[in-house]
Amino acid sequence: MITPIAYRKTLEGKSNAHLISFSDGHDYVVKFFQPGFERSLPNEWVGYCLARYLGLPIPFARLVEIPPEFIAQVPELKVMHHTQFQFASLYVPDCTDGHQTPSNYSISNHQSLAGVILLDYWLCNRDRTRKNIVLCEGDQGKYQLWIIDHAEIFGAYNWCASDLDNLSEQLLKSATHGIMATNIESEDSFTDYLDLIQTIPIFLIEEVVSMIPEDWMVTKEEKKAMVSALVTRRKSILPHLLQRFLKKVYHPLHEKNL
Repeated sequence: MITPIAYRKTLEGKSNAHLISFSDGHDYVVKFFQPGFERSLPNEWVGYCLARYLGLPIPFARLVEIPPEFIAQVPELKVMHHTQFQFASLYVPDCTDGHQTPSNYSISNHQSLAGVILLDYWLCNRDRTRKNIVLCEGDQGKYQLWIIDHAEIFGAYNWCASDLDNLSEQLLKSATHGIMATNIESEDSFTDYLDLIQTIPIFLIEEVVSMIPEDWMVTKEEKKAMVSALVTRRKSILPHLLQRFLKKVYHPLHEKNL
C-alpha cells in the first residue's frame, strides 16, 4: 500500500478533502470520515467502483491508510475523527471545473457522457454540479471531462437504510447534465449504457458493497439495503427515468440546435 509523504493543502468544499503526495509519486485528493457526513466515504467508494466498471471517466481511486505519525505533523488533520482507511482519488492537475471553463465548450470524450448521466440517475446522485466535473483542455479547444465527488449518491451524505426505499424518481435539476446532453451525438448511446448497467452481475455489486471498511460504520443490514436499492432501481426505475430524460432534456436540446 502506498504511504503519504507530504501534505499539500486543504481543498475547498464541505467534503473534508485534502491534497496529499504519496510514495508512488502522485498527488491524491484524500477524504476523511467526518461526523454528520457519515455516508460520504461509503458513497464515494460505491460510486467509484461502479463508474470504473462502466468505463466512465473517473480518476483512479483507492483506499489508503494515513499513519498516526503523519497525522501528528499536520494541524489540519489532527483535529479530525480518524478511521483506519480513507478514500483517495488521483488528483487531476492543470484542469478547471465547470464554473471556470468558458461556456459552450465541446467535450472530446463525449462517448462516455450518456453513461455518466445514467450512473447519476441510477445512484440518485443529486450533486452533479459544475463543481463536480473536471475539464482538461486538449486539442482544437476541446475538453476532456472527468467526473468527481460522489459523496451524495443515494440522495444524501447521511442517509439511513429506510431512505434507500424512497429514493427520488424525479428528473434531476442539473445544468451539467444539459451540457453533457448537447455533446451526445446519438441517443443510442443511452440504450447501450442502460444495457450494460442492467447486466452487471449482482455478485459484483455485492462484492463492491462488502468491501466498505468496517469502521466507516455501515452495518450488514445497511449494506444489504444498498445492494437491494441498486438492483431494484436499475431494473424498475432507471428505464423510466431515461425515457423522461430523453423527452424532457435530450430531445429539446437537440431540436433547438438543429
